[in-house]
Amino acid sequence: MAHTIRINKFFTEHGICSRREADRLIESGVITINGRVAKLGDHVAPSDIIAREGRVIPWGKAALYIKYHKPVGVTTTSEPHIARNIIAEIGYPERIFPIGRLDKDSSGLILLTNDGDIVNDILRTEFVMNGNILCR
Repeated sequence: MAHTIRINKFFTEHGICSRREADRLIESGVITINGRVAKLGDHVAPSDIIAREGRVIPWGKAALYIKYHKPVGVTTTSEPHIARNIIAEIGYPERIFPIGRLDKDSSGLILLTNDGDIVNDILRTEFVMNGNILCR
């Protein structure tokens, strides 16, 4: 049996939008799976054809990782209404989000990605050993 994921996770893994935003799109009836209107909770596999408003969304989006030296004064958030948010500062044309956070009054290296799975793995404590090593 092919590996399946929930339709809203498909949208986050492909850097299109958050799961909540995907749920709103699904509820509005603009998402289809193999030509039928998607429902909340549907599962999809790589063999499925997912479309938004009739435009097919390809499965093959590559994971993206950006390293950024955050200056003092930039807020580590993807909230567009926050002045000098990290996403606006970087100006990347596709949806990305920070892995972790740095305070507005601090500077330093931070990673941003479109890969929701790696964010979950890094931030979940059961995958951290000795405070800094990612283990599975």
